[in-house]
Amino acid sequence: MNKINKIGIKKVNFRKSLIIWFCGLYSIFAQSGDQILDGIGETGLIARYVLDGDLKDWSRNNMHAEFNGSGPIFVKDSLFKKVILLSDEDKNFISLPMEVVNDVESISITFWYNLHSMEPDQTLFDYGHNNKNHLFISASSSGGYSGIEIEGSTTHLPFSTELGSNNWINLALVINGPSKSMSTFINGILIKEINVPNSSISDLLFHNKRNPIKFFIGKSINGDSFFNGKLHDFRIYRIPLKEDQVLKIYNNSTKQNSDNIGDKKKKVVNLPQFPSSHPQLYNQYLVSVNNVEVKTNVGNLPRLPRFLKGVYQNGIKGPDVRVLWPEESDNSKVLKVGQYTIIGRIPGSSLIPKATIIIDSLETKNTPKFQLEPFKLSQVSMTSSSNGNKSKFIENRSKFIDTLALTNPDDFLYMFRDAFGQQQPNGAKPLGVWDSQETKLRGHATGHYLTALAQAYASTQYDKNLQSNFAQKMDYMIDSLYDLAVMSGNPKEAESEFISDPIKVKPASGKSDFDSDLSKEGIRHDYWNWGTGFISAYPPDQFIMLEHGATYGGQKNQIWAPYYTLHKILAGLLDIYEVSGNEKALNIARGMGNWVNARLEQLPTDTLISMWNRYIAGEFGGMNEVLARMFRITGDEKFLKTAIIFDNIQMFYGDANHSHGLAKNVDTFKGLHANQHIPQVMGAIEMYRNSNNPKYFNIADNFWNRVTNDYMYSIGGVAGARNPANAECFVGQPATLYENGFSEGGQNETCATYNLLKLTRYLYQFKKDPQLMDYYERGLYNHILASVAENSPANTYHVPLRPGSIKSFGNPDMSGFTCCNGTALESSTKLQNTIYFKSLDNQSLFVNLFIPSILEWSERGITVEQKTNFPNEDHTKLIIGGNGKFDLNLRVPAWATNGYIVKVNGIEQNVEAHPTSYITLSRNWKEGDIVDVSMPFGFHLEPVMDQQNIASLFYGPILLAAQESEPQNDWRKITLDPTDLGKSIKGDPRNLKFNINGVEFLPFYETYGRHSVYLDVSFEKM
Repeated sequence: MNKINKIGIKKVNFRKSLIIWFCGLYSIFAQSGDQILDGIGETGLIARYVLDGDLKDWSRNNMHAEFNGSGPIFVKDSLFKKVILLSDEDKNFISLPMEVVNDVESISITFWYNLHSMEPDQTLFDYGHNNKNHLFISASSSGGYSGIEIEGSTTHLPFSTELGSNNWINLALVINGPSKSMSTFINGILIKEINVPNSSISDLLFHNKRNPIKFFIGKSINGDSFFNGKLHDFRIYRIPLKEDQVLKIYNNSTKQNSDNIGDKKKKVVNLPQFPSSHPQLYNQYLVSVNNVEVKTNVGNLPRLPRFLKGVYQNGIKGPDVRVLWPEESDNSKVLKVGQYTIIGRIPGSSLIPKATIIIDSLETKNTPKFQLEPFKLSQVSMTSSSNGNKSKFIENRSKFIDTLALTNPDDFLYMFRDAFGQQQPNGAKPLGVWDSQETKLRGHATGHYLTALAQAYASTQYDKNLQSNFAQKMDYMIDSLYDLAVMSGNPKEAESEFISDPIKVKPASGKSDFDSDLSKEGIRHDYWNWGTGFISAYPPDQFIMLEHGATYGGQKNQIWAPYYTLHKILAGLLDIYEVSGNEKALNIARGMGNWVNARLEQLPTDTLISMWNRYIAGEFGGMNEVLARMFRITGDEKFLKTAIIFDNIQMFYGDANHSHGLAKNVDTFKGLHANQHIPQVMGAIEMYRNSNNPKYFNIADNFWNRVTNDYMYSIGGVAGARNPANAECFVGQPATLYENGFSEGGQNETCATYNLLKLTRYLYQFKKDPQLMDYYERGLYNHILASVAENSPANTYHVPLRPGSIKSFGNPDMSGFTCCNGTALESSTKLQNTIYFKSLDNQSLFVNLFIPSILEWSERGITVEQKTNFPNEDHTKLIIGGNGKFDLNLRVPAWATNGYIVKVNGIEQNVEAHPTSYITLSRNWKEGDIVDVSMPFGFHLEPVMDQQNIASLFYGPILLAAQESEPQNDWRKITLDPTDLGKSIKGDPRNLKFNINGVEFLPFYETYGRHSVYLDVSFEKM
């Protein structure tokens, strides 16, 4: 009988995983070849090699393996149908790309193997720099142990398990960084778990760039040990798998099926749990809380206030009290005139707040009109801070602008030319990650690239060489795409057959049905049969397969969000048209808009509802937004009608009868994939602008209110769910971030915040509500600025917020894009776009953000120079250039609770400033007028709504993160004075560096090592 001989771990380094999406809505099976596996959120999976006929990474992170030796040989198997066979005699093995693992908190590796011989020390896999610092597993006929070895220092874990030859064995190795532990599992059963030194864990999990990384399956790094047997389903996770997860992987594989991953059982809670008697910040001093009366109209759920006024003991001036209200699943309680009472609860308090709901008649309030518009990017220039240093905004902008200028447009056109079967220019290289040959989302980065070029062109008036660079790139991209677009649906040669009608597109020649095969051997190139106007980086099959019921996945009969990709492309085309007037860009967009209209207008409502609610497959980005925008540009009613087809009826209206949904303030998005649905709501507000249908405004307004109150983390991000088990989903119940959030796989997807900022900015143009700008400032400073690496434009996909986490940055050279790498191109080339707004009649100016900049209000012949070192100082100066009468509206932020002082030409103004408001200065402004604004910063806490003692610490608008040296299982504990939070905090506000009990706190946007954003806060005894 053979046994596991040893599992050794020596200084290992792991590459960032590329994260994709799942929210537990559909049933997908373990052996389907997808990364949606066994109820484990996709965000945890780095790579998966099924080894049933190829060496592809079926996670679609595109870390495909290579075979070394003669072969590969795949053989039939009674349990797994087809598996790979490795031979120690032939000395063949599999090598994985060095990018497969890097900089992760923890790692889990699972696989099936079947020994064919009794030879000793057969290497199953070996990963690392060399045979002194590496992770390996070997099997032999002797006794066994596992261990961590760092430069000769070894910690052993002996165990003995009988593993006969010619038997399939499932093995799992789990290294948990925060717990400082290592575990081994055989056939789903925990063999043993040991603690390991923290220094070993740290060396193990982070990449040492000095030495090349090797990862071999079936061979040792030093080449003296090979494997003789069969292998199947080799997986690498970036999370520490739990016992039940490992067991589920084993059970589901042997049963050849999987439990429904829509199972909404709660995952194992692995964060500290607090008894109800545990003090929760100010709530422990709460004496009473006001009840409230709320009015609503028949059919519409009331908008309940999330905060009520409270009275505290001992004269404490505590904040407004967070109330958690029960959630209604529909609007059945408000279908007729009357009233009822809702009972809420306050975390950590026995007080019972009540809300009396008064239901009025069917009359509804008027929705607002379009009131404000932003300035063009070319009208606002960011400048150095008042101390002469570059602001964080200029730093991040320069990282992206300078790298963008070095990119080769042919790389972003590569897959478009590949789809149309065209020759590639010299020097062209395909992009990686989600734009590689067989990735079904390829082309998405090109859309972001088009938008980034347009924004960079508009923003680089400070450097004419850069501006010329971007102008040339824009023209080249559009000319190249136009040449491809006009080929679609037109004969390849005179008199040859072709299909111009989009609804008559047929499967490729020799195929009985449509498929999504994009391999070099399988992709179709018959563009003359694709219908007039079609343009994409892949053939039209995926669009048509969606109509026929295809789901999301990696197989040839599955798809990956074709309309998501198309939205990026169309938006980029329109951005270039609007900034440069390039008519070809508009014509390409028109053509594809017509193609989409032709296909979708024939579909029944039931099919559309199914399509747009199909997890990821039906993700359409903001197709409703871009089509409504096309209507606004062209005046063609067809595009507005097509935009309506993209209404997500189930989320917007509840059902085909429009019974409830977001239009009537019913939460229909809980548990759904966040970034799949936020752009759809952005489309709703664009539809409102173009159709004047108030339902669209209500959808967007209700959504924003619910998201920012019930689903938002302190950085301004959302999602991070562990129920459902995916960090890219909204939590399964509102206002339960502690109970159902803080996913171990990561959270706060950066492009979700990008889209929320877009939605916020657009809503602001209708509502003129400073509360919207409070959120915008939060998300901009504490997520978008914080998402960029220190010395390159590498940026985050997910921002983890668990104790002792670390950001992982990717795509420093703009050569391989996830969704967040794409939106980062846009975010950092338009950082100035929300500092100033103006009224439509050019009579009012709004100053929303305190960023050093110069505004050219050309319509009025006015300039405004804003000089500040904000947020390293708590004041700003506005210098007026030119003359004229207008209203200057200055935002009073929510955090400005210590006063707000305004001086004009040195004279203090008599203004009544309240947090979250505007003060208005109306006068006939003259050249050289100076407005000084002072808003003293203070410390405040942002608690988790359902566990108030877990909170983030802010100084003014800036989130402060504890700087950590290692991962943590528990929240960092701090103690503060409830009457004055700053008493316990030392430091220099000018540098935004603080210290609490020896722990350094820095702005989150200046944090590049380990961090704790949330803290376990207690108050000193009164």
